[in-house]
Amino acid sequence: MEPKSRNNTTGMRLFAELVQQLGSSTKTNDKLAALLRYFETAPEADTIWVIALFTGRRPKRTVSSTYLREWCIEQTGLPAWLFEESYHTVGDLAETIALLLPPPTNESSHSLQAYLEALQALSDQEVEAKKTFVLQAWDELNREERFVFNKLITGGFRIGVSQQLLVQALAKLVQLEQSQVAYLISGQWDPRQTSLQQLLDSSFAATDFSKPYPFYLCYPIEGVLAELGNPADWQAEWKWDGIRGQLIKRNGELFVWSRGEELITEKFPEYQGLLEALPDGLVLDGEILPFMEGKPMPFALLQTRIGRKNITKKQLEAAPIHFFAYDLLEWEGTDWRDQPLEQRRSKLEALVAQVQHPKLLLSPMVIFNTWEELAELRSRSREFVAEGIMLKKKDSVYQVGRKRGDWWKWKTDPMTIDAVLIYAQKGHGRRSNLYTDYTFAVRKEDKLLAFTKAYSGLTDKELLEVDAFVKRNALEKFGPVRTVPAELVFEIAFEGIAASSRHKSGVALRFPRILRWRKDKTVQDINTLEDLQQLLQQFGNDKAD
Repeated sequence: MEPKSRNNTTGMRLFAELVQQLGSSTKTNDKLAALLRYFETAPEADTIWVIALFTGRRPKRTVSSTYLREWCIEQTGLPAWLFEESYHTVGDLAETIALLLPPPTNESSHSLQAYLEALQALSDQEVEAKKTFVLQAWDELNREERFVFNKLITGGFRIGVSQQLLVQALAKLVQLEQSQVAYLISGQWDPRQTSLQQLLDSSFAATDFSKPYPFYLCYPIEGVLAELGNPADWQAEWKWDGIRGQLIKRNGELFVWSRGEELITEKFPEYQGLLEALPDGLVLDGEILPFMEGKPMPFALLQTRIGRKNITKKQLEAAPIHFFAYDLLEWEGTDWRDQPLEQRRSKLEALVAQVQHPKLLLSPMVIFNTWEELAELRSRSREFVAEGIMLKKKDSVYQVGRKRGDWWKWKTDPMTIDAVLIYAQKGHGRRSNLYTDYTFAVRKEDKLLAFTKAYSGLTDKELLEVDAFVKRNALEKFGPVRTVPAELVFEIAFEGIAASSRHKSGVALRFPRILRWRKDKTVQDINTLEDLQQLLQQFGNDKAD
């Protein structure tokens, strides 16, 4: 890499400016240019942290939101009720604090790296030490820097830049192929112990035996199937509703990665039995799924295992996890991603047959001869506890990221229910002044029963209409929540349904969203709790919690 031209601006200010530029632009080229400018001028010690932050490697929260509220109130002298009103209006805690604090009396000379490493060092400190550090930082950072600093503390750091765009910028910076950069920045690396030069060095990457490959993602099917050509050129599989993962066996060790690049080996102890069964130098792509009595089980059951540090024997028995393999990415230590899918699949089938381990299953192909036949099979996806169909060109290589052409997903139509809006709350970020967080109800005899929340699905124009309705007609106020007359009816779409003891309705929905505003219906036309229970009996007999 060429040496950087150093910028005299402090590291934190440079990063705050980058965040502001990325957040205010909607054009990909502008975001790419902003990233390149930052990488070319920022200190390398800060650059490695930015890559970490933008690839999900955020520092753990070390200061609670409650303390941040208290300290801000102390610094501003505002009454607590006024702070809360400000927060409800702004919709974002980090931004609220940045706006309310008085101007700084000092000027920061610290880098982004210094702040982040100091934040991590606070984890074992007493509250007073945390308070001293935070107050000092607030007093030396400007408003934009405080906003970013607060975001880093609260763990709510989100920025409008995709990992693909980050890879594109880095590839331009160091003159490497994007696919190579995507692989190099994946895996288990620590920004405190890794330099930028090491991260982008393939020989350094080879020392990480756990490193996964970037996942190949796909777009929803477009147009009609006949446009894809001859059905014989395509391989169809069920689209499973689990956790996409890679199973890696290298150097006598077993690693399991999620699609979100989280190392989750310890969450699934039943996979350890594969350590002795699998050959070394192997990487499999597949789905982490609960499986019992010959078929996959709903995602709701998998959720009982996610996020738990210690897995009990009861949980292992109630949600037995298997690995449904559908691709082979590495064999005997050699990258197989450039081999055609047919060849990778053939090797995978032979491997699974040879290993014959109960926790490693071959994801079956869906056999079809015509597109009409495949459409009929797709309509029966829920019978197989699947979300739909995956279509893959038989001669396709395994690419990096989301690509069009060779791999497509064809999800089954969602389940729907008509419901009425009963509660509304303001959103976050650019929607912090609009009521965009909604709670919906179905009928239970002569009453209304809340059963789900939804945040997405309306156009900007419709959001403004609903917001105006809420502001004109709010009946009661419970903190940030407003109750409204039961007049607005919406069709709610969702991918799955499960029994839940945590909801008064007794059900929990998977991926609920607003499908359309039913202005042609009244509250008398909405569905009933009995309708939801019938869907539950048909498609979701397993508990969500």
